[in-house]
Amino acid sequence: MLDLFRGCVSLIAAGILFALPAAAQEGPDGIAFAYAPEQGSGMCSGQDPAATIECARQKCAEEAGSIEDCAPVAWCFPSGWSVAVGVLHKEGIHWSEYSCGWPSREAALAAGALRCDTQYRDYIQDCVVGQLWDDNGQPVSLEGGQ
Repeated sequence: MLDLFRGCVSLIAAGILFALPAAAQEGPDGIAFAYAPEQGSGMCSGQDPAATIECARQKCAEEAGSIEDCAPVAWCFPSGWSVAVGVLHKEGIHWSEYSCGWPSREAALAAGALRCDTQYRDYIQDCVVGQLWDDNGQPVSLEGGQ
């Protein structure tokens, strides 16, 4: 009798779950960056790491022309503040670097400045913070504060 009761309760519970609409997952998003050297880049935010990284690769491919050239270079969860830095090597090659997961605008900018510090990277000819994103993955002006 107890087994029959458990079976009925399980069947009713399953029916209720299937009858309810699926709720969107709530919570913080992560952020992903993909990069194809000297060709393009992509950024996406979302909660699923694999899907968000693939989205960033697809956006990169729109600029670069080939998804095979677009490598995932950063993923942070939660996204935090993010920064992109453009680096020029003394021999003329250039590339972008991404850093994410920072707790504030100031921390992200400090991370960018550290990536450009020639005390630690004497092979750099020029380096500049090129882009900044807030903790919601939205681009933020580098001019002034927010």
